[in-house]
Amino acid sequence: MKNEQPSLLKKTQAGIRDGSITNPITVAIESENQGGFHTKISMRQHSFSSDQPFGFNGQNKGPKPSELVLAAVAACQETTWRIFAEDMGVEINKIAVRLWGEQDLQGFMAMDEMVPAGFTKIWGEVLIESPASMETLLALQSVVEKHCPALDDITRPVPVNLNVKKS
Repeated sequence: MKNEQPSLLKKTQAGIRDGSITNPITVAIESENQGGFHTKISMRQHSFSSDQPFGFNGQNKGPKPSELVLAAVAACQETTWRIFAEDMGVEINKIAVRLWGEQDLQGFMAMDEMVPAGFTKIWGEVLIESPASMETLLALQSVVEKHCPALDDITRPVPVNLNVKKS
C-alpha cells in the first residue's frame, strides 16, 4: 500500500494554521546600477543582470525590466500550476508558458500622459503535457489564475511606497 504524503499545498496550509510557517512573508531584492542601464539584481543567494537592448542605448547584458515582469509571471504560473495540480491529483508531465506584452512607448517617454508607462496588454499560452482531460485542465486553470501571486500582483492595485534616501 502506497504511503500518501500530504501535498505541498496541504502541508503549507497546515503550517500557516498552526503557526509553524511564518506568515505573512517578506520578499526582498536589491538592485544596483552598474553604469548606463546595466543593473545587478540580487536576492537570496542569486544574482543576475538587467539591461536595455543595444537599440535603446543599453549593452544588452540581460533582460530588460519589462521582460523580467513577464518572466516572473511565467515562472510563477508554472509553479502555481504544479502546486495545485499535485493537490488535485492532476498529472503534469511538462509545462511551459509563453507570454507577450504590448507597450506603447508614448507613456514611458512622457509623450502622452493618458498612455500607461507599462504594458497595455499581456497575452500568452500555457502549454501542458498531461494525460488529464481538457475539462480538468481548464478547471485547474481557473484555480491557478485565482492563486498565482505574480499574476495577482500585476492585475490588482498594490500599494507601492519608494522612499528616496541620499547615500
